[in-house]
Amino acid sequence: QLQLVESGGGLVQPGGSLRLSCAASGFTLDYYDIGWFRQAPGKEREGVSFIFSLYSTTYYHDSVKGRFTMSRDNAKNTVYLQMNSLKPEDTATYYCAVGIPHDTIVVRPDEYNYWGQGTQVTVSS
Repeated sequence: QLQLVESGGGLVQPGGSLRLSCAASGFTLDYYDIGWFRQAPGKEREGVSFIFSLYSTTYYHDSVKGRFTMSRDNAKNTVYLQMNSLKPEDTATYYCAVGIPHDTIVVRPDEYNYWGQGTQVTVSS
């Protein structure tokens, strides 16, 4: 059974850091494109960060460049999202998702087939 489980969310003050984890089971992550998405109340789900397996490239949304870092641990079959210098506008439910490999940058949620349950990140003083 294919499963993605996110963890690591929580409440943090502006300027703080969190590290999200996404553990996969039932399949091998490094065969797929992997994305972190987020959705705030009343807003559409947006892609935050991606690892594209075909060329091992990483892509970041402009709003998180320089603050977020995505990485993958193949031995643990887990991906991470290190989030630094957090801002209130980063508040959202964060999801990881996987999709079939593409040879281009693909950031639309409907291109990703399997999703975790999400973890809440709240940035507030």
